[in-house]
Amino acid sequence: MVTMLGFIVVIVSVIGGYLLEGGHMHVLWQPIELLIILGAAIGSIIVACSGDLIKALIKNVIGVFLPSKISKQYYLDLLILMHDLMKLFSQGPQEIEKHVENPEESKLFQKYPAILANHHLIAFICNTMIMQLSSAIEPHDLDDLLDTDIKAMHEGEALIPKTINRVADALPGLGIVAAVLGIVITMGKLSQGKETIGHSVAAALIGTFLGVLLSYGFFQPLAAKIETKLEEEGKTFHVIKVALLALARGTNPKICVEFARRSIPPEFRPEFKELEVAIREAGGSGGGAAKKAA
Repeated sequence: MVTMLGFIVVIVSVIGGYLLEGGHMHVLWQPIELLIILGAAIGSIIVACSGDLIKALIKNVIGVFLPSKISKQYYLDLLILMHDLMKLFSQGPQEIEKHVENPEESKLFQKYPAILANHHLIAFICNTMIMQLSSAIEPHDLDDLLDTDIKAMHEGEALIPKTINRVADALPGLGIVAAVLGIVITMGKLSQGKETIGHSVAAALIGTFLGVLLSYGFFQPLAAKIETKLEEEGKTFHVIKVALLALARGTNPKICVEFARRSIPPEFRPEFKELEVAIREAGGSGGGAAKKAA
C-alpha cells in the first residue's frame, strides 16, 4: 500500500507540475513510445535472466504491493516454534525426528502457517536439526556451515534487485531509442507544415522523458524496495542461526530463544515477559499465528 502511494505521489507531482505550467495532457499520452521502451526492457530481461530468476522477479515485484509478512507477531511465533523444537531436541531423537523430517505433516509446524509457508526457512531449520541428530558437529563448524547457507541464499536473492537496477540504468537509453525513431518519422513530415512537425517532435521527445521517469521514478525505487524487503526477511535466518548455535553449545532452550530474541531488530523484537507468557500459553492455544488462522 505504501509502495503504491509512493508511485501515485511521483505521478501526481510530475504530471501535476506539467499541467500547472500550462502543458497539455494529450501530448504526454504516447502509448507507442511506452510500447517501444517497456517492450525492449522486458525483452532484455528475458534475454539476460533464467526462467527461475524471471519467476522470482515477478513474485517479488508483486510482493512489494502486498503487506509485509514480517512483524512482531511473526517473530514471536518463530521464537515459540524454535523453543518447542529445541525442547523436543533435548529430549532425544525420537521426539524431534517426526517433526523435522516431515514438517508439512507436523502438528507443531502446522500451528504456524505463516512460517510453514516459508519453505527456505523451514528447510534451514529442519536440515540443520537433522544433521545435528545424525552426526555431532562442533559449534564453530556449525557457525561456518550456517553462514555458508545464508550467504548462498543472499547471493541468489541479490540478483533480483540487481537485475531491476540494470533495467533502470538502460531505460534512459531506451527512451532515446524511442525518441530517435520519432525524429525519423518526423523527417518524413517536413512538407506537412510547422504545426504537424511540432506535434511530431514533441511526441518523439516524450520517449526520452518516459525513459528517464520510468528509470528514476519507478524502477530504481522498486529495486530498492525489493532489496529492503529481502534484507528484512533475511534477518529471520540470522535469528534462527543464533538459536541453533546456542543449542549446539548445550544451552537450555529458554536461554537459546533469549539469544535469538536479542538478535531480532528492535522494531520487531518482543519483550522478555511477552515471550515468556507466549511460550507458556502456546502449549494450549497454538500460538499467535494459529489464532489468526482460526
